[in-house]
Amino acid sequence: MARKYFGTDGIRGRVGDYPITPDFMLKLGWAAGMAFRKQGACRILIGKDTRISGYMFESALEAGLSAAGADVMLLGPMPTPAIAYLTRTFHADAGIVISASHNPHDDNGIKFFSGQGTKLPDEVEQLIEDLLDTPMTVVESAKLGKVSRINDAAGRYIEFCKSSVPSSTSFAGLKVVLDCAHGAAYKVAPSVFRELGAEVITLSAEPNGLNINHNCGSTHISALQAEVVAREADLGIAFDGDADRVLMVDHTGALVDGDELLFIIARDLQERGKLQGGVVGTLMSNLGLELACSELNIPFERANVGDRYVIAELLERDWVLGGENSGHIVCFQHTSTGDAIIAALQVLLAVRRRGQPLAQVRQGMRKCPQVLINVRFKGGVDPLQDPLVKDACARVTEEMAGRGRVLLRKSGTEPLVRVMVEGEDEALVRGYADELSKIVAQVCG
Repeated sequence: MARKYFGTDGIRGRVGDYPITPDFMLKLGWAAGMAFRKQGACRILIGKDTRISGYMFESALEAGLSAAGADVMLLGPMPTPAIAYLTRTFHADAGIVISASHNPHDDNGIKFFSGQGTKLPDEVEQLIEDLLDTPMTVVESAKLGKVSRINDAAGRYIEFCKSSVPSSTSFAGLKVVLDCAHGAAYKVAPSVFRELGAEVITLSAEPNGLNINHNCGSTHISALQAEVVAREADLGIAFDGDADRVLMVDHTGALVDGDELLFIIARDLQERGKLQGGVVGTLMSNLGLELACSELNIPFERANVGDRYVIAELLERDWVLGGENSGHIVCFQHTSTGDAIIAALQVLLAVRRRGQPLAQVRQGMRKCPQVLINVRFKGGVDPLQDPLVKDACARVTEEMAGRGRVLLRKSGTEPLVRVMVEGEDEALVRGYADELSKIVAQVCG
């Protein structure tokens, strides 16, 4: 069923614009509390990132949950994957994250985790939506939920992250720059890497409620690139505001994206005999990742764009590793969702094992040239279903003979068709992209 409030990753929008308002969050807390109580649940964790509106929404959710009779445990500012982990370890019935991930401070949102630290099942999301459309009630006074704070949440998560690498691991002698995006990882990430022996230089680790993701973090990588070169660091690591995605920079200042990080982890797991199955990417994963996996006889599958779909594909195949080029990387052998710190540790582990700098370790995968052209179209006609477009795509795909690919998809937010062609020969790729975009434009009239 179409959702009224929930998108692919919870509920998100601009603060003050419905539904990202205090009154809605009060009702949402109540609806979630009622939904989980119907399943026998009564204890829910709440964590948040560092944006200023988190205080307001935390209080509103807390009140709504209590009115429904659900006990609440407050975590304070914590990475999204930490909330998934702590929901499991505290045997809570659900976890709530107040975050808009990599968006600016004037956005916010709500994500839910099940008691297993996974995305909520569709039927539970639907139940919450149904309850949102019913009058709010309050349980009798003796059954109101209680609220407490978990004071050692950060320490628990730091130890969990460190446990994802062998106890003998030491990153001594490694100089690392961490860009924490003034976000949820600003305390825990530096502690993790320092406690494992690395020399850590921090960037953007002084949140004030308004500076989260502002010209920093994984969506604005230039400051990290400059700092790595200036400090002569071995590498840099950039998180986003809620620390569920990660990108890196090698010692030359060159960006290492999510596709390359995924390959480095996959190859290391395979070499150690610990890669269960293959790798899940997305429709936007670079063809170079697919070809590099093929050369190592690592199966590779593509899911729709979005970590929800990557996780669903991993569960379907009983595989353990997947991710997106944006830096969402899921390591199921360690955790139940995308975790930037865990993923970064696995990359550093691979770098240490090979005894080579990141700039050299990344060379096992060669990214293919990719050309993306947006073509505007009017409503009413679906250009992707037009025979001319279909035939042209099939012909180009056949001519590239497995060494390139074509992807046409409609934007979810604008009346655009995105024409993407990827392959080993940049001139050929650009020619095909121009040709296909002209055919799409012709059909769109």
